[in-house]
Amino acid sequence: MNYWEAIVWSIAPTLIVSALFFFVIRSAVRADRTERKVYAKIEAEERAKRGMPAASER
Repeated sequence: MNYWEAIVWSIAPTLIVSALFFFVIRSAVRADRTERKVYAKIEAEERAKRGMPAASER
C-alpha cells in the first residue's frame, strides 16, 4: 500500500497544476472569443448607423 500511496502523492501535484492551467487558459480563450463577437456586433451597428458598408465588404 505504501508504494501506491507514494505514486499518488508524486503525481497529484502535477495533475492539479495541469488542471488549473487548463481551466485558466480555457477561460481566457472563451473571454477573448466573446469579446471579439461583441466588438464585431458593436462595429456593425455603428457602421449601419453611419450608412457605411459592412467590414467584410471593404
